[in-house]
Amino acid sequence: MATVLTDARVMTCAEDPRGSLGLIDRGAVVIEGGELAWVGASDDLPAAYRGAETIALGGRLLTPGLIDCHAHPLFAGDRADEFAMRARGASYQEIAAAGGGIAATTGPTRAATVEDLAALTQQRMRRALAAGTTTMEAKSGYDLTLNGERRLLVVARAIDGDPIALEPTLLAHLIPAEARATADREEYVRAFAEDLIPVIAAARLATSVDVYCDEGAYTLSETRTLLTAAREEGLGVRAHVGQFADRGGAELLAELGARSADHLEQVSAAGIAALAAAGTVAVMLPGACVQLRMAPPPVAALRAAGVALAVASDLNPGTSYGETLPIAMWLATTHYAMTVEEAWLGVTRIAARALGLADRGVLAPGRRADLVAWDTTTPAEIPYHFGANLVAAIWRGGVRVHGAIARRP
Repeated sequence: MATVLTDARVMTCAEDPRGSLGLIDRGAVVIEGGELAWVGASDDLPAAYRGAETIALGGRLLTPGLIDCHAHPLFAGDRADEFAMRARGASYQEIAAAGGGIAATTGPTRAATVEDLAALTQQRMRRALAAGTTTMEAKSGYDLTLNGERRLLVVARAIDGDPIALEPTLLAHLIPAEARATADREEYVRAFAEDLIPVIAAARLATSVDVYCDEGAYTLSETRTLLTAAREEGLGVRAHVGQFADRGGAELLAELGARSADHLEQVSAAGIAALAAAGTVAVMLPGACVQLRMAPPPVAALRAAGVALAVASDLNPGTSYGETLPIAMWLATTHYAMTVEEAWLGVTRIAARALGLADRGVLAPGRRADLVAWDTTTPAEIPYHFGANLVAAIWRGGVRVHGAIARRP
């Protein structure tokens, strides 16, 4: 049975050579079987749908559900003390040297039960949903043992869709402390590539592999080994690159045909050109950048080269503990000097591309009926009014999962 959402300002985010958001004033969409069956002006609604259940949106903005294409929701523990240290001026590296950073989350995550991890992740998912997110990437990476990383992805698969869609990614985050000796490190990387990645691929526990290639993390050579193994297993590849130092990660990702290169505060002109030529998405993560008091990535140079820009929360317990994509959009349009249009496409169509998802991020027939109705008519209002939640209602797969439509004042 079809449902018609009408009397809306529909923002399709469809491909447009002018870079527009595809706005349709007095628009409507038809939901049927969990998908969009029709999108257009209300006056042009096909006669076949004129007797269907109809919900008038009172002129509200109607957009695709937001897609968070870089997030770490699978963890236990708390690092508020590190936030206080950083507020006093401690650097990321200083905090890590004092026993903080990623390693501080490893212990609580390893100790947590599967049930605890599921409940904690679902709490974060609910907060993300309330702010408009209908799909979120879910990276592993906070256990740092091969079995533990697999366990985190089992949790992600178990709660996928409750309450939002999760897109699981196997993350090689850090070499664990117990494997830092040269021979042990080589064995850990080998086992990750030859033992863990094939198991994850065979069980379909992840759709891609990510590697943290940076100062104090994985080397460029190790990153090549892991991502090559992922490609051989048919998994998508991406990496954290250039957050603190440019190790040539952008060029490697371009060479491997990566879906995305994430962070990029430090990237060379050659790296930017390589990403543009490969069609690799640059994922902007302003939450972590601002919290770490860093200069932003070279957005103007990425834009000029034609690199597609996504925007994500980087939800994680240490440097960007927030599930709210509209906040990331605000930071992208202020600290990163991105346009409102870039920010919106960065959490819809381009974010879907970064995750390899062709069925969402755009309002068009045949796409998933993931939609958000907002208590505004203006796209700029969402990042502009960053402290307010303007979500009126959310549909995921054609089912209303949050909010209700009342008459607008």
